[in-house]
Amino acid sequence: MHHLKYLTGYPPQLTAQVAQLVTENRLGEVLAQRYPTVHDVRTDRALYDFTVAVKNEFMRTAQPLSRVLYDGKIHAIKNALGTHTFVSRVQGGKLKAKHEIRIASIFREAPLEFLKMIVVHELAHLKEKEHNKAFYQLCEYMEPRYHQLEFDTRLFLTQMEIAGSPYLP
Repeated sequence: MHHLKYLTGYPPQLTAQVAQLVTENRLGEVLAQRYPTVHDVRTDRALYDFTVAVKNEFMRTAQPLSRVLYDGKIHAIKNALGTHTFVSRVQGGKLKAKHEIRIASIFREAPLEFLKMIVVHELAHLKEKEHNKAFYQLCEYMEPRYHQLEFDTRLFLTQMEIAGSPYLP
């Protein structure tokens, strides 16, 4: 059985079902049936526009974003799906804050639902710095299927590691 590192912490019966799909080489097929298409948010500019649209829909009063981009180094180095960076700088007599979101480039060719889940997660850090109850409530407010999408994203990562993307011809 392949080690399911992205599913640590999930109940054994659930990971056993996933392990069965992996053994039968059907995990990619199941993901492709559940999420049949990939998004077209390919450029950093399109990602910025997508993220700002989500932010404006749910978090109008939150501070503006300075940068949003795909980062090819995130997955390998930080073992993360995305990062939110907050930098405060003194400019003259004022304190300026810059918010930057970086999304792992592996999600450049993934279902839109997975990308939105990661964007929602990183946007929630604008209000809540820690992964606490309020943080996850905010994530669920912006994306009601947040927890299911997070699990399915973990399945996607497992598939990518084992056999590559189910969305490539």
